[in-house]
Amino acid sequence: MADAPGLLGPVDQQALDEVVTFTSELIRIDTTNRGGGDCRERPAAEYAAERLAAAGLEPTLLERTPGRTNVVARIPGTDPSAEALLVHGHLDVVPAEAADWTVHPFSGEVRDGVVWGRGAVDMKNMDAMILAVVRGWARTGFRPRRDIVIAFTADEEDSAEDGSGFLADRHAELFAGCTEGISESGAFTFHAGHGLSLYPIAAGERGTGWLKLTAEGRAGHGSKVNRANAVSALAAAVARIGAYEWPIRITPTVRAAITEIAALHGITADLDEPGFDVAQLLAKLGPAAALVENTIRNSSNPTMLDAGYKVNVIPGHATAFVDGRMVPGGEDEFRETLDRLTGPEVSWEYHHREVALQAPVDAPTYAKLRAAVERFDPDGHTVPYCMSGGTDAKQFSRLGITGYGFSPLKLPVGFDYQALFHGVDERVPVDALHFGVRVLDHYLRTA
Repeated sequence: MADAPGLLGPVDQQALDEVVTFTSELIRIDTTNRGGGDCRERPAAEYAAERLAAAGLEPTLLERTPGRTNVVARIPGTDPSAEALLVHGHLDVVPAEAADWTVHPFSGEVRDGVVWGRGAVDMKNMDAMILAVVRGWARTGFRPRRDIVIAFTADEEDSAEDGSGFLADRHAELFAGCTEGISESGAFTFHAGHGLSLYPIAAGERGTGWLKLTAEGRAGHGSKVNRANAVSALAAAVARIGAYEWPIRITPTVRAAITEIAALHGITADLDEPGFDVAQLLAKLGPAAALVENTIRNSSNPTMLDAGYKVNVIPGHATAFVDGRMVPGGEDEFRETLDRLTGPEVSWEYHHREVALQAPVDAPTYAKLRAAVERFDPDGHTVPYCMSGGTDAKQFSRLGITGYGFSPLKLPVGFDYQALFHGVDERVPVDALHFGVRVLDHYLRTA
């Protein structure tokens, strides 16, 4: 597909062809991360490294654990005094049950202008965009103003201990000079109804607090009264946690998102007005409310239970896991609330913990991200938003790198991008990949 009239840029046809090929071929490399170390990213890492090397770069492959491979390469900029930029994507994907899919999840099939398979939107598409842009630059000899560090990581879909966490803790020198980074998930088309196309750019992430709950009781026969039943104590705590309504906490990123989205709906939102009702406002925003409704408060969702081994035996021990998320600044409230909800009979600890993030939306970087999207879709409107989950930006923040979610895609009406994350029949339109390459190329040239 050629560039649209009036939008001609430096991206060549080979880059547009390669982004489709790379997305498809990366999907065919099964990098399923089942958690607990059950994953092998090395084949995908070698695939990426080979294509970076062919573009004249010197990629480094790094592992904390055999087979859990990361790739890092640096593109030297023309201005040695300029701060460096990190561009990163992860190579692992979540599991997929082939029986549930229209096509095999690791086929990478290209059908009717759509690339199918696990990772098509999370996030082998962005990995492919990065490779296509870098190789396009190599063909023309283009060099960016600032150093650009490319990183393809392992283990993002679990703890990141073998991926970005390992890189940040053990190989910080590879990211020297990096002050900002871009990765998933943002700059995708969100159709808000009535012809309104939004492009949310992530400028924040809720913190991660995965919890392990433990109840200790007195083992005994199932036919006898037992007031020290670990299962009963744990079940009560889990029920309290699942039913709890967390109070609203509006962070600067979410405030900016609500204000801008409301304005695009013709609504003036004064969040400082006494008695301002956020829920009432969200009800007026239609589909666009989904961009903010999960990030206006902390959350805690019970996800796993484990107790007992026989129906007529009361176990002396029971455990549960809770997926907790914290808005920036909400960590103390989260901890104090969990202490109260679990009560005296149940203890809890962090199974996995990562910080919440915020990035400025009034900074030059955000303005350039916005300009790159709107150059290629003048009828679209970029808005900031906070991700309800997390990305590798959390680990890279340890190095002082401010992260933005920016993996651009122009999507047709009815294409539910967010539902495809970790969902069945994950896929991405070829035209969306072409748009992404153009936007990413333009941003990196002007960053």
